[in-house]
Amino acid sequence: MAREYSIENVRNIGIAAHIDAGKTTTTERILFYTGKKHKIGAVDDGTAEMDWMVQERERGVTITAAATTCFWRDHAIHLIDTPGHVDFTVEVERSLRVLDGTIALFCAVGGVEPQSETVWYQAERYDVPRIVFVNKMDRVGANFERVLEMMRERLGANPVPLQLPMGEGTDFEGVIDLLTQKAMHWDETDLGQTYLETEIPPEFEDEVEQAREILFESVAVEDEALLEKYLGGEEITHDELLVAIRAATLSGALVPVLCGSSLKNQGVQPLLDAVIDFLPSPLEVPPIEGTTPHAASDRARSKRGEDASAEQDKVTRLADDAAPFSALAFKVASHPTVDKLVYCRVYSGVLKRGEVVYNVRSEKRERINRILQMHANKEAVCDAAYAGDIVALVGLKDTKTGDTVTDPKDPILLESITFPEPVISIAIEPERASDADALEETLEKLMDEDPTFTVGIDKETGQRIISGMGELHLEILTDRMIREFGVNARVSKLQVAYRETISTSAEAQGTHIHKTDEEGIYGDVILTVEPLERDDGFQFEDNTNETQIPRQYIPFIEKALEGAMGTGPRIGYPMQDVKITLTGGSYHPTDSSEIAFEAAAVLALETATRKAKPLLLEPIMQIHITVPDEYVGKVIGDLNSRRAQINESTIQDTSTIGPDSQSARNVINAFIPLSETFQYTTRLRSMTQGRGAFTLEFSHYEVVPSALAPDANLTGSA
Repeated sequence: MAREYSIENVRNIGIAAHIDAGKTTTTERILFYTGKKHKIGAVDDGTAEMDWMVQERERGVTITAAATTCFWRDHAIHLIDTPGHVDFTVEVERSLRVLDGTIALFCAVGGVEPQSETVWYQAERYDVPRIVFVNKMDRVGANFERVLEMMRERLGANPVPLQLPMGEGTDFEGVIDLLTQKAMHWDETDLGQTYLETEIPPEFEDEVEQAREILFESVAVEDEALLEKYLGGEEITHDELLVAIRAATLSGALVPVLCGSSLKNQGVQPLLDAVIDFLPSPLEVPPIEGTTPHAASDRARSKRGEDASAEQDKVTRLADDAAPFSALAFKVASHPTVDKLVYCRVYSGVLKRGEVVYNVRSEKRERINRILQMHANKEAVCDAAYAGDIVALVGLKDTKTGDTVTDPKDPILLESITFPEPVISIAIEPERASDADALEETLEKLMDEDPTFTVGIDKETGQRIISGMGELHLEILTDRMIREFGVNARVSKLQVAYRETISTSAEAQGTHIHKTDEEGIYGDVILTVEPLERDDGFQFEDNTNETQIPRQYIPFIEKALEGAMGTGPRIGYPMQDVKITLTGGSYHPTDSSEIAFEAAAVLALETATRKAKPLLLEPIMQIHITVPDEYVGKVIGDLNSRRAQINESTIQDTSTIGPDSQSARNVINAFIPLSETFQYTTRLRSMTQGRGAFTLEFSHYEVVPSALAPDANLTGSA
């Protein structure tokens, strides 16, 4: 089974950008011009091939990263179309982890928008080379130069145009290629499949000359041989320029910029040429690094007589079919006919259908039943997968996102994928008891698919809590539960887990005395309660003697009191920060028992805590907000209205993202009541045009202001 195409002719790329920048529209044109499909789909009418989910077609937004393979100039392009909405950032994160290059798409009107920044820095973190396509040049308000300036200011990038637009907005009529010095006009009658190259219109000659000077200077400074030719006034050939641009792109020294209008079918073919010319093959990215798994390395060390607990061996795998097989699972998806699909990037070796692979995390061997090449939700069966391929595997039942699957005889553990923590939660429960098992099974499948979706149980309320990256994220997931998995569930707001405590000391007596003809029941307890410092929990002290309460009953009294702390006197939330001292009591030689003293102790505690002016406590979260400097005042003002306590506000080092104040990012640290954070994700995005981000973690409990307490109408409020 030989390769259909050499690894040098493989490109693993993604298209990433802010929502509505035109990613899916551009992908549709790529599929059309490469012959992958014979009709152009549209996002607005729900016919886009890569937006195959019902929820995507209804909302007109990409929710899940969709993979496909197409061919251009005898090259295989494995393409992933990623979502632009911040709620689905996991899809971008895991895609960038396995891609070799990226097309960053910017709207000619909006420029570098919030999610554009996020994706850009994600790509930077993984050292993924980028080319830029400035889309929507035909829209009113389009400004090519402004987009370049925003890239410099907000991204700290070095954008180098390889094209100039001929006109902007309603005047846009094509592009000028600075490398060939030709004007390109697309034929509207055949949906842009053909284009005409003409001489540069006279009115653009000066602008082109100036842009070519900038291009030559930018490229020559990265290549000594070209710099000598440039400074010596020698001619630099087209091929020399392509090679130099490619090298500078791969090193990250510059970012090639192209432009066009995908919707109007203009500029997509040169973009495909740029993918081939400037983005790397799997051979041109650094070899994947990993470590020898614990089990394998320990066995090897043991044979050598070495300490099995020594540091793991580092291993490098070349992108070579002859190397041992290794792949990273970057996405798990449900499938209607098989258990699940596991999307993998093959880094080395060859995997054949029916072979057994080793999952390093689970330390299990699994057989590959089928190898699929995906086209959105359609599939084609393959006999083998080779180094550099992106495929979906059937048969990996115990494999999760981020797992390494490898040759059992020569395993390697690749670095996994790190995902952000969920920031918003809601409660969910089955509509009927009969739906409970189906709900549990569905939640497990969704967690398998999406590492940013988590499920837990609130110990105090008993609610099942689902958490995700935003309201849309959870809305889509709950919609899928009902429509895709047929589970009936009710979703409600998350209840705040309040606590209760007391504000003063009090004493009370509890007696449990009952007499019948056959036996008597007698228990008598006197105790005092007093407040402790916040978060000190529960303390018990016994100041009685044997004549008051026999010693054998004390452990039962303490256990009963600790259990009774689970229900407070105000609303019934658990109590904390209370010290209980047993001060007196009495007993009966025959009628006293453990049960009688337990009941008496609980009655005494209920009476004492009601007299001790009970307070309601609320959970206080530590919030870390990262926001562009221009929005700091608005965000702090909003935090103050939410009863937040601002601890500090500091400016991040902006040396890596440009000197302009617009790129400065401010980090705000504060304490905020949990009840004030619901729907804060939406509020922060609204205040910062989507450019703000935050994380939450529990800090401590504080007293709820009396006017805001859920039982403010009751007496005894602080």
